[in-house]
Amino acid sequence: MRKAIVVGGGIGGLTAAIGLHGIGWEVTVLERAPELTAVGAGISLWPNALRSLETLDVHLGNLREQSSGGLHDRQGRRITRWDAEAFRRHHGRPLAAIHRADLVGALREALPAGCVRTGTEVTGLDDLDADVIVAADGIHSGLRKQLWPRHPEPVYSGSTAFRAVTTLPRHVELSTSWDDGAEIGVIPLHDGQVYWWASYVTEAGIRQEDPKSYLRNRFGGWHDPIPALIDATAPQTLLHHDLYLLGTPLPSYVKGRVALLGDAAHAMPPFLGQGGCQAIEDAVVLAAALSITEDIDMALKSYDEQRRPRSQGVVKASVQAGKVGPQLRNPLAVAVRNGVFRLLPGALTARIGAGVSGWTPPVPRRPVPPRTP
Repeated sequence: MRKAIVVGGGIGGLTAAIGLHGIGWEVTVLERAPELTAVGAGISLWPNALRSLETLDVHLGNLREQSSGGLHDRQGRRITRWDAEAFRRHHGRPLAAIHRADLVGALREALPAGCVRTGTEVTGLDDLDADVIVAADGIHSGLRKQLWPRHPEPVYSGSTAFRAVTTLPRHVELSTSWDDGAEIGVIPLHDGQVYWWASYVTEAGIRQEDPKSYLRNRFGGWHDPIPALIDATAPQTLLHHDLYLLGTPLPSYVKGRVALLGDAAHAMPPFLGQGGCQAIEDAVVLAAALSITEDIDMALKSYDEQRRPRSQGVVKASVQAGKVGPQLRNPLAVAVRNGVFRLLPGALTARIGAGVSGWTPPVPRRPVPPRTP
């Protein structure tokens, strides 16, 4: 039986492990954290990710399909309406969201017991003995640094972001709201929970002594339910991260028997909501490539040829989406942009991004079980 070691127990690493286990490989996931947990935030799963998970027979509970929503300015005036039914008809799947902890839990349950080893830090490749090593160790990947020591480090996107999950005792709908250089997103989750985030253009490294008070002062004048969400959020659950990306594309996602996956390969800003989705895509393509040939080198070459152009294209699209969306600061340009968006019918806005979310995954070939007499 062929063996794979996956370095990193995040969404991409766990999905890769599921894919490789499904094609008959023995898989070990090495995660440096003492427990396999997820940050207290949500994640949007676009149709490309949902198709990929279905291909791997991963079925998610607590998944919340988004049924209505739109894009607004800070006063709550609608810029565009998002047509959920048109979106589903066009893309074949809904836009859905889930708490990251629920997603990580579901991925972990899809793997055999003992497959994941927590509290195990990998500092180099020399001690890893496997037919394939999957480097899914995040944006600041130590394995990427070892393989490409001269490759430029991740760069700051220009925006920082607060994120949280809280509960409101009333209905909220999917929404994104823009102001000059700032964005607030709201996504309802399962069982009354709401995932929200606020990003804005600023210098990197700035931290607030009282983050919740800062958010109240900065965004308390925005439209409902934004002030209520800030007020309902426990201060200790607020997450604050500067947003980085791998600004210089890698020349390859493969070196020897090592395949880079997820943020280690193509970290991107979140302005298209595709970071986790692209990692899930990586995992399916890797499993499919390794399932159709005994030649591992050829399979990894195929993985690189399929994933690098697409995911690096999504990185560029995410950067551009930020520039014309939440990072746009010129008041005149903001007014022109909003005016153009207001002219778009809901059915047309539902088609935006089809080149990304319309992707169809390959299907890994599963091993044929031995025949019993």
